This record gives sequence, C-alpha cells and structure tokens, in this order.
Amino acid sequence: MKATNVLLSILAILGLLGCPPAPAETIAPASPATSGPVLTTPPAPAVAPTPSGGITAPDLPPMTRTDRGPKNIILMIGDGMGISQISAGMYSNGNHLNLERFPVIGLHKSYSGDNLITDSAAGATAFSAGVKTYNGAIGVDMDTVPVPTILEMAEAAGMPTGLVATSSIVHATPAAFYAHAKYRKNFEEIAADLAHTDIDLFVGGGVQYFERREMDSLNLSDELRRGGSTVASFVDTDVKDLKVDKTKRLAYYTADGEPLPYSQGRQYLVAASKLAVEYLHARDTLDTGFFLMVEGSQIDWGGHANDSDYIISEMLEFDAAIGEVLNFAQRNGETLVIVTADHETGGYAIQNGSAMGRIEGAFTSDYHTADLIPVFAYGPGAERFAGIYENTAIFDKMRLLYGFQ
Repeated sequence: MKATNVLLSILAILGLLGCPPAPAETIAPASPATSGPVLTTPPAPAVAPTPSGGITAPDLPPMTRTDRGPKNIILMIGDGMGISQISAGMYSNGNHLNLERFPVIGLHKSYSGDNLITDSAAGATAFSAGVKTYNGAIGVDMDTVPVPTILEMAEAAGMPTGLVATSSIVHATPAAFYAHAKYRKNFEEIAADLAHTDIDLFVGGGVQYFERREMDSLNLSDELRRGGSTVASFVDTDVKDLKVDKTKRLAYYTADGEPLPYSQGRQYLVAASKLAVEYLHARDTLDTGFFLMVEGSQIDWGGHANDSDYIISEMLEFDAAIGEVLNFAQRNGETLVIVTADHETGGYAIQNGSAMGRIEGAFTSDYHTADLIPVFAYGPGAERFAGIYENTAIFDKMRLLYGFQ
C-alpha cells in the first residue's frame, strides 16, 4: 500500500493523473506579426503516420467537370455535431433523420495545427483552405499567412457563392471561408473582409459589426448597397417574405449580434437554405455551378451549455435544412452535398434510462473533444468521402471535384 501511495504521489507530481481544464477561450497568437502563434502543445503532424501493416488510400486524380464531377457543391457544417448529437436527434424524432438518406459516410480527424482539440476557427479553415492551423486562426496558416479558400476559388472561377449560418456571419465558421484574420474575435476586421468580397449571398447575424463599428466610422451595409447588393434584415422583413432579385447580390441580417436559439423563436435556417440554393442556381446564368456553405451553428452552443434539449432542437432544425438541400440535389442531379462537423462539443453521451423521445444526456466537458467526426456525402463524387482522413482532405476533395488547380 505504501509503495502504491508513493507511486501515485510521483505520478501526480509529474502531471500524469489528469489533464488541464478545457480552455475558456481559443488560443490567439502572441504578437503574431513577429512571433507567430502560441503553441500550447506540440504541433500535430501534417500527415498522420500509417501504423505498420496499415493501408493508405491511393491518391485520387483530379476530376474534370465532365467526368462525373459535380457542378454545384453544398457543404453543410453542424458545429459541435458528433455521433451522440446525431443519435439524440434521431431518437427524439421518431427514429429518423434526413442524414439517413446519404449513401456514403466517412470519418475525419479534427485536430488542429497546435492542439489535439480543435476550435471552430481552425476546424473551418481546414475545410475552407486545406491547412492545419492554430486555434483561433481565420483563413491563415500557422505563420499567419493568408491562404486561399474554396469560396474564393469559386468566385475567381465566376461561380455564384453563398453562406448561411445560425450564428453571426462573422463567427468563426462562416468567417473562415471569406476572411483572413489572425484571431477569430477580430469581428469588425472580419466584417470588412466580407463586405469587400464578391460573395453573392449571405444570411446570418451581426449587424453591429457592419453598421456600428468601433474601429472606424464605416457603414458596411451602405457600402454593400452602393455596390449593388440588396441588404435586408430581420427588423423589416422575415426571411420567408424576401423578394429576391437574382440580378443583385443579397445580404440578409438575422440579428444585431448573435441570433437566438431555435427554442426561443429563431426559425430561419430551413427557409434560408431553400432560398440560398434556389437563388444561387438561378444566378448561375453561365452554367458554371455554385458553392454554398450552410452552418447549424448552435448545436455547438448547446454542447458548451451542457444542455441536451438545446442540442436536440438545434440538431433537428439543421437536419430539416439538410432535407431541403437534399431535395434540391435529388432534383438537380449535378449537386454534391457534404454534411460534417468541425468537432464534437461537450463529450455528450446518451445515458441509461433514455428512451425513444426521451433522452437523458450527460457531459464530460463544457468544451470541444477530439472525437473522430462523421462525414456524409450525396451526389456526383460522393464516393470520395468514404474512409478515414484528415479534416483538410475535405477541401482537397472539393477542389479536385471542381477541377481547380
């Protein structure tokens, strides 16, 4: 017994009996202009080693747009959505989700460039630009150098592009597709990046970062209007009542700051997703295809709050939006739909005592976890999303499917 106590004491001193608490904030670079990001753990390898005797997937050649490749790609991100979040939604919805309609399922490795536990900024940058970067980074690499995103590549190719989110539009996930910022909370800088892109449509909260700015006196909404965009908001028009002119770009604000939870009256995601695909399809007059990212942002917030009901209500709204997008893809025949998450949040589990329609949830954390994350794919090129791969591979696969060099 004495020997055991001594051993336990030694292990405790060495820090081997536990791990530090989850960070309350994501990691920002210290003096990024000169010193680069702060590393809290050794950087993860850019390519994970294959265990002895393991099988690596063969490199896949680029597809041409006429070689079974999709014309349109819709990437849907359920922020914080792991297997338990999906399961809880399914068992709370008559044992069914639209996710069951996907024929191809894979798994991605979510770790970031400086931490086994990614945050949404690094996770979304992996999807948008194909690089592992530090937690807190928006569209920049480990050295804070801007990296081109799939949305920017689509814009350069003359394709209509769009973003829909149930967070503010300057929040980490949507921001990583159009902005290049050293830290995810530089909201006004990120808003300026959005106002100066060629994006065709965005729907999300955050009016204050466009119209009541502290870093300058600009009104970015007025700039968008002068550039020919239709700008509307929840104050004067419900998203379901929007009269859309396909000849103009569209900006629609859903909240002054962050939108409410679904359970408190925010119900625009399904209508906005339907509007977005129809608008971008109609705007694709050159028949080049379009790119759209849709985020169910607040599944993550339910995980941070350790609130099972919050997770389930957000999960079901997101799944309803998935169903609307899948309906379009099935009619269209040239659209690839990808559904995944940046990470799991909360270490969420479905406990003993749960039943269909009654979930007893439990949590191991109020932060993110390092779980492998499911990827669902439907449409031309969907087969490329089977297997286990890095989160950056989602960008690589989209780029190759679009035929971008």
